[in-house]
Amino acid sequence: MTTTIPTPTILFVDDDPRAGELMHRFSEGADYQCRVFRDPAEALSAFSKDGAAMIISDLRMPAMTGIELLSRVREIDSEAPFVIVTGYADVESAIEALRLGATDFIKKPFDMDEMRVLVERTLSHQALVAENRLLRRQLRAESRFEELLGRAPVMQEIYSIIDKIADIRCNVIIEGESGTGKELAARAIHQHSQFAQRPFVVIDCGALSDTLLESELFGHEKGAFTGATQSRKGLLETASGGTVFLDEIGNISDAMQIKLLRVVQEQQVTPVGGVQPVDIDVRFIVATNQDLAQMVAEGEFREDLYHRLNVVRFTMPPLRQRSEDIPMLVNHFVADFAAQYHREVTGFDAASMRRLTAHNWPGNVRELRNLVERHIALADGPELHIDELAAGPVRASGDITEDIPSLAELERRYILKLLEHFNDNREKTAAALGINKSTLWRKLQAWRRDSDGNEHGATD
Repeated sequence: MTTTIPTPTILFVDDDPRAGELMHRFSEGADYQCRVFRDPAEALSAFSKDGAAMIISDLRMPAMTGIELLSRVREIDSEAPFVIVTGYADVESAIEALRLGATDFIKKPFDMDEMRVLVERTLSHQALVAENRLLRRQLRAESRFEELLGRAPVMQEIYSIIDKIADIRCNVIIEGESGTGKELAARAIHQHSQFAQRPFVVIDCGALSDTLLESELFGHEKGAFTGATQSRKGLLETASGGTVFLDEIGNISDAMQIKLLRVVQEQQVTPVGGVQPVDIDVRFIVATNQDLAQMVAEGEFREDLYHRLNVVRFTMPPLRQRSEDIPMLVNHFVADFAAQYHREVTGFDAASMRRLTAHNWPGNVRELRNLVERHIALADGPELHIDELAAGPVRASGDITEDIPSLAELERRYILKLLEHFNDNREKTAAALGINKSTLWRKLQAWRRDSDGNEHGATD
């Protein structure tokens, strides 16, 4: 069966009959239909009933100005292209129209070639936007979990777990390399639960010191510390009834692990400087790119807290384990960024898509997403091309010394030297560095994986 594509319709609004006649002649034989109105109210009624691919309106009309018509149209459709025609070269009014949502303006009397380019460009962009919206709907239909896309068997297993636990207020540990979508999985669990209308609060444990993390989680009373000029609820109390996502859980200190254990066990928080505990009802989902079980075995993470959190535990697969999902992800990102950056982009050519699919992606989905965004931002035409993908970091070259370490390599050498100085005593080494033991453990584990020849797993 053949699908008939409807002919785009342009609404042209001008109280001057000569302008309307000119537009009629202009659109004869075109790939779109032009409906001319002298009365803005009639044009608004037609748009409200049938819509339009584009509206072109004179600025100065006695019954209703072009800006007033624009405002009324925006109440119906916030995105329909709206072009203002002004015969007064009124720059201030044109700018005001753009501020209120007009997509462009053209001076009157308008040059027909200029009008033709404007119309064709606008309609072409609208067709691309519609195509991208359709693609996004198709992609969402293929995945039950919105942004968590993929059809690979390993992803189907993740979907199955999410389906089973979404409505159960059990704690969850999500492990996996950086960029694999751990937060997206946590959001999917929350959004597909009967508690989806309740808060979903994200806390990056690796970005906050103990003092700040405690205040953020538990809240504080007025005068609890310098600068506490008023009492403040903590995020755990704010999230009561919903879900708290603790990212980089392996980075919290021993002292914070003890305090968090009490909260997870008792579902109560005591604000900093307070004495009266507050009841909460929170499901904890925690994420890490480390192996918490190994951290427990090496004494770097409390066993009792681990078992409290480890009701359900799963690992987000790296992108290299589901390369069949790469074309789907690429098309999704192309549709998103093409619409966001107003680029008339159709996608990557076949050879580039093969390169993308064959690449190892050490940075996983996040790296793939960034690459697509970069290519669309710099696109010169509708088709995107990739000549090659770098296999690793670019190394310094030239006739100066070859040993030009990166800052990350300097850090590694310094920490290992300090660890040797303290005879492998991690507690003393961490204290000298001004970091906690779990952060030191994470760095050592990452370097150990690298030395074993495994993939670089950039930190979350």
